[in-house]
Amino acid sequence: MERFELNKYAADGNPLIMIFTEGTIIGPKRFIDFFNVKKYEPIKDCIEKIKKWNRQGAQIIYLTSRKTEISAQTIKDLLIRNQFVGDYLYYRTGSDKYKDIVESLKPDILIEDNCRSIGGAWQMAITYVDKNIKENIKSIVIKEFKGIDNLPDNLIDLMKFETKQCMNAQ
Repeated sequence: MERFELNKYAADGNPLIMIFTEGTIIGPKRFIDFFNVKKYEPIKDCIEKIKKWNRQGAQIIYLTSRKTEISAQTIKDLLIRNQFVGDYLYYRTGSDKYKDIVESLKPDILIEDNCRSIGGAWQMAITYVDKNIKENIKSIVIKEFKGIDNLPDNLIDLMKFETKQCMNAQ
């Protein structure tokens, strides 16, 4: 596991929200660009939503599907260019699995999409997380490429949010 620093003033001790990037908060504007991550854009008003959580004290970190420093750099550049708030972008290296990163960082909230276009739940970060760790993580799953706009603005409400609300609303 490696990471890029996005903000040199990273805070500790606040609620930690991990957000998966591709399919959750960034995606292709046109279907033809599905495999061209350099052309990905923020999905709907996700930047403002994340800023609201950050202003309430949440520490924001991101997880990308990219597995090399060069390809993860593309996601980092996109996040910075679009002024996403957050402290770090994590990416897998070597034999790392998503679960390894989630288990290591133990976010309070993990927001990710349902990975529908690549096979569903077996591709999601939360799926293989150790059950003792998983029970302490609020997992929120949204429809792929539909954005996070329907999630609550308030952190307390976000902690109580049920994924089925989001899946039905989109």
